[in-house]
Order: sequence, then C-alpha cells, then structure tokens
Amino acid sequence: MNWQDIVLYIAINAIPLVFAITLHEAAHGYVAKLFGDRTAWMLGRVTANPVKHIDPVGTVIVPLVMLVLSSGGFMFGWAKPVPVNFENLRRPKQDMLWVAAAGPGANILMLVIWLVLAKALLAAGGSGMAWEFWIRVADAGIIWNISLAILNLFPLLPLDGGRILASLLPNRLAYSYSRLEPYGMFILLFLVATPILGWILGPIMASARHAAYSLLRF
Repeated sequence: MNWQDIVLYIAINAIPLVFAITLHEAAHGYVAKLFGDRTAWMLGRVTANPVKHIDPVGTVIVPLVMLVLSSGGFMFGWAKPVPVNFENLRRPKQDMLWVAAAGPGANILMLVIWLVLAKALLAAGGSGMAWEFWIRVADAGIIWNISLAILNLFPLLPLDGGRILASLLPNRLAYSYSRLEPYGMFILLFLVATPILGWILGPIMASARHAAYSLLRF
C-alpha cells in the first residue's frame, strides 16, 4: 500500500472508527452512572469528545504501524478503557452485565445509523467523488461497528463479553473465572497474533456482514 492509498484509507475510516470507539466507551460510563457509579462521569469520560478516549499508542500508533506493515490487512488497537468501580453499582454482579453490554450496544446502534445512511444514499442515487466517498464511509462504519461489537462480545476478560459472562455465572464460578482477568490481555494478544481468533470470529463476522448488506438490497 502506497502513501496515497494510506491517506485515502485513513480519510474513509477515521470518522466511523472515531465514533465507534468514542461512543462505545462513553456508553459504558453513562450506563455505569445510571446504575450508581459516577467514576467515569466525574472524570469527564461520559462524552462524545474523542480526545477523552483516544490512547495515543493503542488508537493511533499501533493501528498506523499495522496498516503500513500489513498492506491494509488486519488492524488491531484499543482506546483508553472507561474506569468503572463495580463496587459502587447498586447490584454489582447483576449491574455489571448492563454496563458491559452498553459498549457493544452502542456499536449496534451506530451500525443501524450507518445502514440507514447507506440506504438513503443508494436510494437517492448519485455520482461523483463526494457521493462515492460517503458511500465508502458508511460502508466502513458498517464494517467497524460489526467488528467491534462482535470482538468485544468475545467471552474473555477484560473484554465486555467476559464481564457479561462473569455476571451470568453462579458466584463461585464467576469468582474463579474472574481470577483469569490478569492474563486475559496476553491471551487475547496470542489469539490475535495467530489464526485462532479469525477461525472463531471470522464466520460470525461474515454472517453479520451478509445480514447487514442484505438489508441494503430492499
């Protein structure tokens, strides 16, 4: 991938990706506040301002390096996690499920918005660079939000899916499972660096994308 392709890729993906990451994290803090924990609210993290959520290394440097080295292939990165003190929640174990689900839920909502925008653009018809650009931006929004929702629902702590699973497990199993959290990121990095994660999530993401694009044909 040459530098012109990289600039175009960034221009198309920047808007949907920033929204996907920012509103995902803000949703965690907002729902935590609803259930009794104001930590993220007091730290100014319940906001659509991307500066509050972007991690310079995980959100900018690592994805750009991977973009250049992988010739536009797989990308991986992260945002600053929203701080949640689960002990402040009114029912910590039960409410943890809703706080964790809020992030992927925000991505699903944004997926619907990008689908509506793409449908409207296709229905209106059009041509030219501006029309094609926004079609590609909407397409990127669909892909990013599907990918982030499914990845974050993977049942591995500290991902949202891991917290949802811990909330649903009986207390003894939940406690044993939660003790794996310090190793969760190392496990995730191993899965990302090998084909294993692709084998597990690839078919799910492909099915979700097929279902989403089928809506654009009606």
